[in-house]
Amino acid sequence: MMRLVHHIGVERMLVELADEIEADFRRWEIFDKTPRVGSHSRDGVIELMPTSDGEVYSFKYVNGHPKNLTKGLQTVTAFGLLADVATGYPVLLTEMTLLTALRTAATSAMAARHLAPKGARTMAIIGNGAQSEFQALAMKAVLGITHIRLYDIDSRATEKACRNLTGSGLHLTPCRSAESAIEGADIITTSTADKQYATILTDNMIGAGVHINAIGGDCPGKTELHPGILERADTFVEYPPQTWVEGEIQQMPKTYPITELWKVVTGTAEGRRDERQITLFDSVGFAIEDFSALRYVRARVAGTDLFQWLDIIADPDDSRDLFGMLLRAKP
Repeated sequence: MMRLVHHIGVERMLVELADEIEADFRRWEIFDKTPRVGSHSRDGVIELMPTSDGEVYSFKYVNGHPKNLTKGLQTVTAFGLLADVATGYPVLLTEMTLLTALRTAATSAMAARHLAPKGARTMAIIGNGAQSEFQALAMKAVLGITHIRLYDIDSRATEKACRNLTGSGLHLTPCRSAESAIEGADIITTSTADKQYATILTDNMIGAGVHINAIGGDCPGKTELHPGILERADTFVEYPPQTWVEGEIQQMPKTYPITELWKVVTGTAEGRRDERQITLFDSVGFAIEDFSALRYVRARVAGTDLFQWLDIIADPDDSRDLFGMLLRAKP
C-alpha cells in the first residue's frame, strides 16, 4: 500500500479517491446499506462494514482501541476485501489502516467541496493524531487550503504533524489552545481519539460562516461538539441509522433536522446556501466509502508488481469432491 501511494503520489491519490467516493455517492440508492456491526468492550470496538452495489461486494474489518497508544500500538487498524457477487469468490484482500486514513480524508474533502465556504483557505485541526496530515493534504489538494492551524492536548502530536507536513507547501501554525487554533479558520476539523462524551468545541467558539468537519465520532457515547453548535448548524450525514448511534447527533432528539450528503451531491438537497451559514459534516465513516477505496485500489494495482496472488481458496478438480482433494494432498 505504501508503494502504491508513492507510485501515484499522496495528493493525487487523495484527489482521485475523492472523485471515486463522490461518484459512488451519486449512485447511493443502489447500494446495500446497513450500520456497521460492532463488538464493543471496555477496551474498544471491533467492527465489520459490509456493502454491495449488486455486482461487487466489499467489507472492512476495523478496530478502535484508544488505550493502544500507551502500548505503542495504533488506535485503529483495518483490512478489507472485495468479492465478485456473481460467484462469491474474493478478488482482493488488502490492508486498510493506511487506506482508511486516505479515504476518510478524501471523504472530508469531497464533503467540504459541497459545504465549505467559497474560497476557504484556512483550516484548523483539533486533534493531531494519525488522521491530521491526511486531512491537511486532502483539503489542500481538493479545496486549495493553504493555511493549517494545529492544536492537540499533547504538544508532541502537534510537533509530529508539523514535522510531517514540512515541505508540503502548507503554512503551518502550531497553537496552544483549541480557541486560538480556530481563529480565522474557514474549516474546523475535529479528530480526537478518546471514546467518551467530550466538548472539544463549545458553542461560543463557533462564528458564522464556518464549515465543521467532525470526524472524531465513530461509536456510541463519543462526541466532540457542544449541542449548542448543532442547534445553530445545518448538519449533513452519511447514513442516518448509523450516525444517530455514533455521530454528534446522538446528543440530539430524533426531531433534529439532518440532510443526507448524497442528496447534496446529486443536487436533490441544498448544501451551503450563504456565507453566514454554519455547516456541519457529522462524519462517522460508512462502508460505501470503503467500497470506493477498495475498487480504486484494485484498478490501480492492475498491471503493476504491487500485489501478489494468494492461494487461499480451495480449488478441487471436481467442484463436488472437496474430500477427494484432501485425500490426494495426504503426504
